[in-house]
Amino acid sequence: MTPPEGTGSGSAPVGAAAHYRALESLYAAAAINRLFPSRLEITGTGLARILFDIDERVFHAAGAAHGTVYFKMLDDAAFYACNSLVTDRFLLTTQFNLLLTRPLRAGPVIAEGRWVSGRRRVYVGDARLIDQDGEEVARGTGTFMRSQIALAALPGYVRAAQS
Repeated sequence: MTPPEGTGSGSAPVGAAAHYRALESLYAAAAINRLFPSRLEITGTGLARILFDIDERVFHAAGAAHGTVYFKMLDDAAFYACNSLVTDRFLLTTQFNLLLTRPLRAGPVIAEGRWVSGRRRVYVGDARLIDQDGEEVARGTGTFMRSQIALAALPGYVRAAQS
């Protein structure tokens, strides 16, 4: 019997699936995510989703999420969507534009990111934030450049086959 695509003869992911799980592990290991508890899911090539909750700890004086949260989650979703196409190097954000359309109140939020273009040195990705009512509250577009930083050298980026 042939194992399902993305797994070896055991349960460890291989190929693209192994890269996606290693990126998810890298995201989870980042110190910044202790300040912004969240979970990354790479859902396919060029696609990423971040699940998180908003509460009053990130509110500005008018009782909604500070723009810092919008930027962080939109940038991360677009970034990881693009880095899902790059298996050897860490990408760096070189530019990011935001459009904030509604206040983000307390509750669960999803950041959906997708790769738009680029396959060599510079990648373009976009992302949107969806609130608990299914409404888009913000969107952003960024450019990301291949760095000299090897993914395999980063703490947290561990492919299952390497474990």
